[in-house]
Amino acid sequence: MGKNLSKTFLHVGCGKSNKSKLKGFNSEDWHETRFDIDKNVKPDIVGTMTDISIVKNESFDAIYSSHNIEHLYPHEVTFAIDEFYRVLKSDGFVVITCPDLISVCKAVVNDNLLKPLYQSPAGPISPIDIIYGHRGFIANGNEFMAHKCGFTYSVLCSVFYQAGFKDTLGGARPNNYDLWLVAFKNKLSKEDAQNIAFSFLP
Repeated sequence: MGKNLSKTFLHVGCGKSNKSKLKGFNSEDWHETRFDIDKNVKPDIVGTMTDISIVKNESFDAIYSSHNIEHLYPHEVTFAIDEFYRVLKSDGFVVITCPDLISVCKAVVNDNLLKPLYQSPAGPISPIDIIYGHRGFIANGNEFMAHKCGFTYSVLCSVFYQAGFKDTLGGARPNNYDLWLVAFKNKLSKEDAQNIAFSFLP
């Protein structure tokens, strides 16, 4: 019987989505475990980013988190990244994306707080939605969507280094108002880190 060589990743804050549209993870090489605070989206595990105690130490090869970390209070961010570090295998990594406050604040400085910046599947998105959370979802009672903190690229990197991650690669996409980062639990060669990061970054 052949050995199963597939790797595992924890899809944190999955919502209704799955790996099918996630660059790098959308192949048979990766087995997905969906994790979310909202039981209505039917995740494999219901829980919060700040307490993933149901997951064993060093049990995943990777973590993917899209637009979740900004839903935490600033003091909770450390707890979440510590949990990411704990559940990752020794050679594991995190792929994370969140709003870029620098590009969003430039729009606010130009007095465009309520001006739509782009169209999303949920409708037009304005700076106020990126900073504080999608107004429509919150108005409909989904208070999980409220934003409680924010990041620049340097700050996002720093919280991962403080948690013990050894290297990061990524950057800001000003035209998309977002940040992308791959954080590595252990130090890799520059070439190996780039090869992994470029496989998952947009």
